Amino acid sequence: MDNGAFAFKQQFERLYVDHHSWLCSLLRRKLGNPVDAADLAHDVYLNLIKKGCVPSIEDSRCHLTQIAKGMVIDLYRRRRLEACHLEGLKLQAEPLAPSEEVRALVTETLTQIDSALHRKPVKTRQALLLCKLHGMGHRDIATELKVSVSSVEKYIASGLRACSPFVSGP
Repeated sequence: MDNGAFAFKQQFERLYVDHHSWLCSLLRRKLGNPVDAADLAHDVYLNLIKKGCVPSIEDSRCHLTQIAKGMVIDLYRRRRLEACHLEGLKLQAEPLAPSEEVRALVTETLTQIDSALHRKPVKTRQALLLCKLHGMGHRDIATELKVSVSSVEKYIASGLRACSPFVSGP
């Protein structure tokens, strides 16, 4: 192990020892569930390992809090998507209900699409959703968003490109 890796390991261990119980407590208060809190705390530290950086001592709690907040938001977003998907499944006739594996794949794909669209500008998301979910035409979307029809076409194309890695078929 070289000196840089050794120093990172020591800094990371110090961060973990000093702040892990505090972070778990913070997440327990936010989530109301010690199991989810422990899972997210673990994910926060994994995030730091992947990035290969440890915040300074002065910024440790602030940095950990920011990462944790983002993960809490992602958790709630994922759960909302799962709940909507499960609600839709309830409306299907029993013989058409997909297997657990298919449901897990669909939920994962929806989460990836949601995440990809949230990295795009708001008007791109809005235009794509108005078109695909509400069946609106480009001219109506342009009126709704107060932009030109060509802008709507660009927004939708950009949104579709963002989603294309997660969907297959025609």
